[in-house]
Amino acid sequence: MSQALASDVAMVLSAGLGTRMRPLTADRPKPLVQVAGKAMIDHCLDKLAEAGVSRAVVNLHYLPDLLIDHLATRSAPAVTISDERDLLLETGGGMVRALPLLKSDPFFALNSDNLWLDGPGTVFSQLSAAWDGAKMDALLLVVPHARASNYTGKGDFHLDPHGRITRRRTGRIAPFIYSGIQLVSHRLLRDAPVWPFGTMTLCQRAIDEGRLYGVTHLGQWFEVGSPQAIAPTEAALKRG
Repeated sequence: MSQALASDVAMVLSAGLGTRMRPLTADRPKPLVQVAGKAMIDHCLDKLAEAGVSRAVVNLHYLPDLLIDHLATRSAPAVTISDERDLLLETGGGMVRALPLLKSDPFFALNSDNLWLDGPGTVFSQLSAAWDGAKMDALLLVVPHARASNYTGKGDFHLDPHGRITRRRTGRIAPFIYSGIQLVSHRLLRDAPVWPFGTMTLCQRAIDEGRLYGVTHLGQWFEVGSPQAIAPTEAALKRG
């Protein structure tokens, strides 16, 4: 593990149904949809390996055997499966189930359909440099609208001068979008429910306690939520 990294373990969230990516997900899970000649999950795993993250925990639910077979062809990072075939647990429940496999505290977490171009350093080194476990339950990588390709929403968060996060108010525009990449303390998952739930439940508690922070991504990030987003993303990736 690189000395610059806060963890050598990442959870790659890969269990979703990919409904917005239909019809491409009719016969494959969304992480296996190809962009620029490579499965989206391979874009993520390659970035992790290049940054020095040695282990990845991948959860799965939809068409799991296809994803298992695909991951078996990889050598780095070393992949461990967190199986959700019995019940789709959403992002929060998926992290809770995988926690026994995530022995590092903190650990990186990222959505398997994330595509991005790094800035001066990797996103993982950037998160690591900003991490302070004494005051943070989680540190989110956020993106300004100008560097969020294909994104048409109203944003997710505000940052105060110290980097603390607050949520967008209803009917307002927020300057930062959550990239789907974060550094997470086990403390965020304390007393978590055992049923399916999204991580925003826990993030809201951390916001209320002043323990949810953000750092701004210095490169480009791509929203690839639908088939129509693939071609412009491929063109931008080709330009570099």
